[in-house]
Amino acid sequence: MREIVQSPYRPLGTTSVSTGASARTRVEGPSAVSVANVISFDVEEHDRIEAAVGLPCSPELKADYAARMESSTRRLLDQLAAAKVTATFYIVGEIARAHPKLVRDIFAAGHEVGSHSWDHRRIHQFTPESFREDLRKSKDVLEQTIGAAVFGFRAPTFSLMRETWWAIDALAECGFEYDSSIFPVRHDRYGLPTAPRVPFIAQGREHEILELPPLTYRVAGMNLPVAGGGYFRLFPLAVMRAGLRQAARSEVPQVGMLYFHPWEFDPDQPKLPLGRLARWRTYVGIGRTTDRLAQLLGEFRFRRAIDAVRDLRAISAELPRFQVTD
Repeated sequence: MREIVQSPYRPLGTTSVSTGASARTRVEGPSAVSVANVISFDVEEHDRIEAAVGLPCSPELKADYAARMESSTRRLLDQLAAAKVTATFYIVGEIARAHPKLVRDIFAAGHEVGSHSWDHRRIHQFTPESFREDLRKSKDVLEQTIGAAVFGFRAPTFSLMRETWWAIDALAECGFEYDSSIFPVRHDRYGLPTAPRVPFIAQGREHEILELPPLTYRVAGMNLPVAGGGYFRLFPLAVMRAGLRQAARSEVPQVGMLYFHPWEFDPDQPKLPLGRLARWRTYVGIGRTTDRLAQLLGEFRFRRAIDAVRDLRAISAELPRFQVTD
């Protein structure tokens, strides 16, 4: 497959607006727009993570993980409220069915609710037809739960890649306004390193959708993943800070998209029986996540993904356009 980048954004003058370490980029020109950082959470139980696929998990342990997911998410809601920050929560559809009050409380607190699929399967496991059904099912249960439209989607394990590019059409056909599933990095499980690092229009065969890629830090000619997850737990916090500041200096409207999982804020949870590498990836640094998040919330400005999307609509014709073709 080959990647085609068309109609690149023509940079306008930029001015950085900051208060201390808090910064966002303002693009000056006929279609001026200000885009800040976004904080997001992928809400799934710990036994649904990619590293746990195929592992046995007793009903009792599943129930424990579900209860811990809810309590961890509620602690995050309290932490966000204390910092006066609104975020985006990409939620698995089955969780909305099993924990409707949690999802309603997330929405009632002013946060955005997005879809994280129906049951947290990678896109690779679907056909275009079955993926559309999965999207519709998850979107419907979330919308019925909160009584409002759902605009955004994030694929489990960032599984929108070369092999699954057909998913762009499915997302647009199912009524999603934006996606945040394409990670422009090299990784053994996901990634499309030639994709733009900034918000872009992902073009399918017949449709297109606005893409908000997770944050990367461009250094030594490569994209270093610094958006969250294991990178947040492993790297010094200074690396994520550097990525956010680099995004704020971008001449192209940039979104510093960060992502986390509620289970990453629960160091006392029962450990999954993972292999050595997977265990290290999953649990490294898990005891310091709450304090690190508090530092980020105090240093940078964040908002919901849909708020950034509304600003980006004004300049959608000027954003990079990216397509993967056979």
